[in-house]
Amino acid sequence: MSTVRIEDELGIRTITLNRPERRNALVPEMQEELIAALKGAESAGARVVVLAGAGEAFCAGLDLSALQGMAGQSAEEHRVDAERIGRMFRALWECDLPTLAVVQGAAVAGGTGLATICDFTLASPEARFGYTEARIGFVPALVSAYLALQLGDKAARGLLLSARIFGADEALRLGLVSEVVERGQLQTRAIELATQLMANSPESLRATKRLLRAQQAERLDRALALAMEANAASRQTADFREGVAAFLEKRKPVWK
Repeated sequence: MSTVRIEDELGIRTITLNRPERRNALVPEMQEELIAALKGAESAGARVVVLAGAGEAFCAGLDLSALQGMAGQSAEEHRVDAERIGRMFRALWECDLPTLAVVQGAAVAGGTGLATICDFTLASPEARFGYTEARIGFVPALVSAYLALQLGDKAARGLLLSARIFGADEALRLGLVSEVVERGQLQTRAIELATQLMANSPESLRATKRLLRAQQAERLDRALALAMEANAASRQTADFREGVAAFLEKRKPVWK
């Protein structure tokens, strides 16, 4: 794999988003490789999956080059892109193994989604989160389905509509982060937690995760179907084109 690094050791599969020069921003190849890494974890003998980011950031959301190319895409290309992002989040949500995110820096937009969909999220005090899509005329559609499920409607609206950046302590209070850990101790704490999880019955953990998913399946399926449409549709709007242009040109957008 060229954008994701996989390490399997002592029952722990560590999947590292490996584009540090781009703050591990998401591109289609990384999305597909992450899906494959998650789906292949159990067959490789893993008992726990740890998701991490190389370098200073966890994941900065969609890559600038991907944003640049979106403005000229057809409706069908937008739909394919939306479906791939949906499959990426779904692969993480539906992983039968316990999942643990280690967030040492920025986790923005889709990066916040990846970090907080995991069963456990460890964050350093310097970590930053935010559903910033509205700043560029985009709709945080797919992550909204999971966020509303986790926090409830009112709290989700506050984060999605404000598009603000918030810190690790606030994420902890909201319940999006499990623990705030000093940066130098993140890996040690991740191994401790993974070891604790592996002391439990593997079948019980799988069955518990399946049960929890089944209890939310109908609501989530309905929300994701709507989100997929909203994601693709928002990419064809004038606001999205202006937002992306302003982002690339490093200026404030002029909304109509």
